[in-house]
Amino acid sequence: MSNKNDQNLLSGRFRGYYPVIIDVETGGFNARTDALLEIAAITLKMDEEGWIMPADTLHFHIDPFEGANLDPAALAFTGIDPTNPLRGAVSEYTALHAIFKMIRKGMKETNCNRAIMVAHNASFDHGFVMAAAERSSLKRNPFHPFATFDTAALSGLVLGQTILAKACITAGIPFDSTQAHSALYDTDRTALLFCELVNRWKRLGGWPLPSEPSTENDS
Repeated sequence: MSNKNDQNLLSGRFRGYYPVIIDVETGGFNARTDALLEIAAITLKMDEEGWIMPADTLHFHIDPFEGANLDPAALAFTGIDPTNPLRGAVSEYTALHAIFKMIRKGMKETNCNRAIMVAHNASFDHGFVMAAAERSSLKRNPFHPFATFDTAALSGLVLGQTILAKACITAGIPFDSTQAHSALYDTDRTALLFCELVNRWKRLGGWPLPSEPSTENDS
């Protein structure tokens, strides 16, 4: 339970968790065997009145790890050509090391204890990030090992929509379907959607929480 003094701090809003928006594009559905091809991450900040908004962004194209599976159907869906030299792809280690460094910096600045991944159908993105971090032997993974904030579930509750494009449009957030399935664009839209859902709850009076009733004996 947050205290009145910290309800307009990011650390107080999510019980010490630091939310980070993530989207990945991949060469299939199996995080252990299929390639991670693109990732974007957006951190959040909170103003003095308790409204959250996007902060910093990182985006990388990624070289498939050695022996990675590349499903032709998945590549056709995303439009990614892993062999295109113009992608400027980096290793999983390079991408995640930079993202984790950005996250740890944000956690320190906001006095948060641990990062929590925010994603649309979050178990998918979480699985690929955790598998890539393990392959890269990155020991200082800031993300919670299993907890996530899933904007598909939150949008289903608040907006009656679970598809990212439809949820954004219902929330009044523009969505360009020609840019979909780009990690950077999808992360940007997911960040705006998550901020709208959290801020809408605040506008409706659900946050900040009411003061805890006194437990003192009034007699």
